[in-house]
Amino acid sequence: MDTAAVTGLSFRDATDADVDALVALVESAYRGESSRAGWTTEADILEGQRTDPEGVLEVIRSPGSRLLTVERDGRIVACCQLEHRGGHAYFGMFAVSPALQGAGLGKVIISEAERQARTGWGADEMHMTVITAREDLIAWYERRGYRRTGRTSPFPYGDERFGVPRRAGLEFELLVKELG
Repeated sequence: MDTAAVTGLSFRDATDADVDALVALVESAYRGESSRAGWTTEADILEGQRTDPEGVLEVIRSPGSRLLTVERDGRIVACCQLEHRGGHAYFGMFAVSPALQGAGLGKVIISEAERQARTGWGADEMHMTVITAREDLIAWYERRGYRRTGRTSPFPYGDERFGVPRRAGLEFELLVKELG
C-alpha cells in the first residue's frame, strides 16, 4: 500500500453543497474516457450517466442513509454510500478518483465504512451489489472478505438513470461480508 496516498484523509458526511463535486467524481470513476485512467471503469459495458444530482441528493437526505465523503488537502477524492437496513448496512456509490486508484485508498475507505456501519448502527453484515460482468471488481471485494451469494437481480434496462448498457445479459450479484 502506498502510505503517502492514504495519509491526510478526512471523512465526513456529504452536504447539499457537495453534490456537483460528488457527481463529477462518480462519473469520472466509472464512465467515459476519464474513467480509463483507473481500473474501476465501466465504460466498456455501460455508457451514459452513472448518477445524477437528484440521485446524490436523495442519498444525502434519506433517513438512515449517509454519503461518506473522503477529502485530502480540502479536495474530495472518494465517496461511498452507507444505508442502514435493519441488521445490515448497504454499501454503494463507491468511487475513488481515477488518478488515485491502485494506491490503497479503496482499502482504507471500505474499512472505515465497515467500521462506521458496525459502530454507528450495530450492523453485523455489509451488503452490496456488483455487476457480474465486473469479475476484477468482484475479486477485489472477495480479497476484502466479501463473499458471492449467487443471488442476482436484473440490470434496470431502459432506465437511463443507471446508464445505457452496451451488451445484453447484465445483472447484479449480492455480495455480503460479516462485520466482526
